Amino acid sequence: MKIRKNVSRMATWLVPGLQIKRWFLIAFLGTFLLSLGTAIIFELHPVYMSYELIRHIALRSPSFLTGSICVLFGVVVILLGLKKVNSSIMDAIDPGERAHLLENLYRRRKLNRGPRIVAIGGGTGLSTILKGLKRITNNLTAVVTVGDDGGSSGRLREEMGVLPPGDIRNCIAALANEEDLVTALFQYRFQAGNGLEGHSFGNLFLSALCAITGDMVTAVKESSKVLAIRGNVLPATLDDMRLVAELDDGRVILGESHIPEAGGKIKKLRTEPAHLKALDDVIQALQTADLIILAPGSLYTSVIPNLLIDDIAKTISESKAKKIYICNVMTQPGETDSYKVSDHVKAILSHSKYDNIIDAVFVNDSLPKNLALKYRAASSLPVKFDLENLKKLGVKVVIKRLIEESKHGYVRHCPRRLARAIHTWYKSNNQQVKVSAKRSEEQELLNQ
Repeated sequence: MKIRKNVSRMATWLVPGLQIKRWFLIAFLGTFLLSLGTAIIFELHPVYMSYELIRHIALRSPSFLTGSICVLFGVVVILLGLKKVNSSIMDAIDPGERAHLLENLYRRRKLNRGPRIVAIGGGTGLSTILKGLKRITNNLTAVVTVGDDGGSSGRLREEMGVLPPGDIRNCIAALANEEDLVTALFQYRFQAGNGLEGHSFGNLFLSALCAITGDMVTAVKESSKVLAIRGNVLPATLDDMRLVAELDDGRVILGESHIPEAGGKIKKLRTEPAHLKALDDVIQALQTADLIILAPGSLYTSVIPNLLIDDIAKTISESKAKKIYICNVMTQPGETDSYKVSDHVKAILSHSKYDNIIDAVFVNDSLPKNLALKYRAASSLPVKFDLENLKKLGVKVVIKRLIEESKHGYVRHCPRRLARAIHTWYKSNNQQVKVSAKRSEEQELLNQ
C-alpha cells in the first residue's frame, strides 16, 4: 500500500502545466552533450563503442529479456531520481511542510491563470467572500472601505491618526492560510491589559508598520508578505473618510459607528470631505478586472461608502467587466429595516449615480428551519425577494443556496458556495459572449 502511494505521488511529476519536466529534460540533455563532447575530444569514439556494446549484448541474449531489463532499470532510475529531487527541494523550502510540493505548484499555476477579480466592501461580508474566491484565482484584489470609527479601529484612528485597520486586517487574514499560526496571531484580540484590552494584534501590527513605512498601503503590502496571502488588499482611499447619514426625520448622523444606532431610516449617505481621491492601484485593478463584485455586508457602512468615491464609481461604470452584487440574507437594524432585494439595489444605484454598475444580483434561496430567535429579538428579518421590481431595474437575478448549514439557526454566507456560484455564472456568461462574438463575425462575413 505504501509503495503504491509513493508511486502515485511520484507519478504526479507527469501532470502537465508544472513547467518543471522541461527543465529536467534540458539539464539531462546538457549532461549528455557534455559527456559526449568530452569523449570525442579524447578520441574515445563513444558512438561507435556504444553501438558495438549494444550489438554484442543484443546478439547474445533474447530480445524480450534485454528490452524488459532496460525498461525496468530505466523506470527504477527515473522514479528514484525524482523522489530524491522532490525530497531535496522540500527540505530546502520547509522541512516541516506536509503538503506535497507538486500539488502546491499545480494549484498555483492553475490559480495564476484564474480571472482578474475585484471584490469591494468591508466588514465580515468582504472577508467571507474572499475566503471562497482565493480558491478560484490568485488574481484577486480586495478594495476595503476606510470609514470605520468604532472599536479598536476607531481608537487607533483617533490616537495614532492611521486609517482604520480592522477591515483591512480581516481581509489579509482571509486571503492567508487559515491554518497558519501567524494568521491566528494576526487575528488574536487581547482580553486584558491596560491600553491593550479590545485591540487585536493585527490592528496594532498594521498601525505600527504604518508609522514605520509612512503609509497604510506599504504597511499592508509588507504584512501581506509575512502571511503570504493570495491577491492584494487595498484601502479605497488614503483620505480621512468620515461617513455622514441624513435621515428621513431630518437628523444628520456623523460617524459610521453611530449610524446604525440612530434608529432612523437613511435618506442619503455622504462623506466628509465630499471629494475623496481613490487610490491609484484601486483604479488600475478595476480597469483591468474581468469581474467586479460588491460583497455582502452592511449596505450603508461597508458597501456604499466605496461608491461615494467618484473615481471608483465612474471606473466601475466604464468597465467592461461583469459586475455582481451579493445581496444580504437578513435586514440590518438601523440600516436596512424592511428592505427588499430591490431596495438594496436601488440604494446602490442612486448613491453611485450610475445605473450600470450591477449586471446581476445574487440572492440566497433558503433559510434554516430553526431560524435563531436572536434575529427576531433584534428586529432582523429575512430580506424579501421581489423579482418584478428587480426586472424593472434591468438586472439579472441569480438564485442559489448561498448560506452555510447551521444547527443553531444562524445565517452566514458560505465562502465555498458563494465562490462556486460566482465562478459558474462568470464562466457561463463568458461562453455566451464568445458565442455571440463568433456569430457576429460570421454575420459580417456573410454581409460582405
